[in-house]
Amino acid sequence: MGWYQRVILPRVIHAACSSSPAARQRAKVVPRARGRVLEIGLGSGLNLPYYDPSEVRRVWGLEPSEALRKMARQASVPDEIALELLAAEAEAIPLEKNEADTVLITYTLCTIADVPRALEEARRVLKPGGQLLFCEHGRAPDAAVRRWQDWVNPLWKRAGGGCHLNRDIPALLRAGGFAIQDLHSMYIPGWKPASFNYWGAAYPK
Repeated sequence: MGWYQRVILPRVIHAACSSSPAARQRAKVVPRARGRVLEIGLGSGLNLPYYDPSEVRRVWGLEPSEALRKMARQASVPDEIALELLAAEAEAIPLEKNEADTVLITYTLCTIADVPRALEEARRVLKPGGQLLFCEHGRAPDAAVRRWQDWVNPLWKRAGGGCHLNRDIPALLRAGGFAIQDLHSMYIPGWKPASFNYWGAAYPK
């Protein structure tokens, strides 16, 4: 891993993901978490202040980047919630089967190398009846914006640590064995190719 990936990229990710529009999206999704939560792609801990301490007992924060884990340790988290950081990739989650009541994924599916494997792992660790909450940017509904997404994507991936602009988030979730029962989408303020958001809840089929 080069100097850019180790030092600069984590700061870029934190800055991009801490925008006010993204924060408003987090506030719609994160408080719906319940019980023991696995957050895939903890990043710098931007979701932590939004957990409801009356509903969440423990959060496992899965984050492969050492620099981002270091930032997350400084993030605000309610005292009632036990936070455990997991230095691992989404494709190999170090939890036992049926350990989590909720899996939370925000602005992370865009960068995971093997999404089907990661979603298989998410289903494995979810308890029966557990929920997957998601909020992601992805493929836009407008043809002109999609053309921009497809054109810029190769360069964007290189600069953004593997981030894809044009992933079809609902299709990925369904192909990964989840049934979506609550789906919302819209453009949030920002550059259109990177600002079409999907969010909601899904359950293992």
